[in-house]
Amino acid sequence: MKRAAAHTGSKPTIRFAAPLLRPKQTEGEKAADWSFLVLPKSASNKLPSRGLVSVSGKMNGFDFAATLQPDGEGGHWLKVDRKLSRGAGAKAGDEVELVIVPSDEEPEPEVPADVRKALAADAKAKAVWTDITPKARRDWIHWITSGKRAETRTKRLATACDMLANGKRRPCCFDRSGMYSNSLSRPVAENE
Repeated sequence: MKRAAAHTGSKPTIRFAAPLLRPKQTEGEKAADWSFLVLPKSASNKLPSRGLVSVSGKMNGFDFAATLQPDGEGGHWLKVDRKLSRGAGAKAGDEVELVIVPSDEEPEPEVPADVRKALAADAKAKAVWTDITPKARRDWIHWITSGKRAETRTKRLATACDMLANGKRRPCCFDRSGMYSNSLSRPVAENE
């Protein structure tokens, strides 16, 4: 995670406490090495979007920057990786104190290996990809990876490269909030 940027402008400072949850483990799957938290509705309602929102802030006093994910119910959740968990001195089951501010700048998204490979093979798609904003790149990645089946992801990746090569800068029909499709939702906690 990147260091938190200083707060500037009139964006709200949002303070809340939330428990760290462990994602439910499915049969045959190894235990997750990360946890997550669900923002209280009162905190989520202060954010500028029901969709993906980049924030900077502190968890138990530890600086972090991250992108909050929509939970599909009009709220948000945060994936807490090992680095953030260790820095905040917290583990699944603990309640953590957060202070967050919506970011002025969008961080560059992590591009999955199959997307990088497909873009490298298509110069026109790569040129448009390089020219669009980090938020647009994040939308493409979420649209490609939100399919539940491998066949869907493969088809979406091919479609994305074709659309990018033809100059399309955003995926069509992509619901950034997750409220009208199941493509974006929070993980299920192990005690649910």
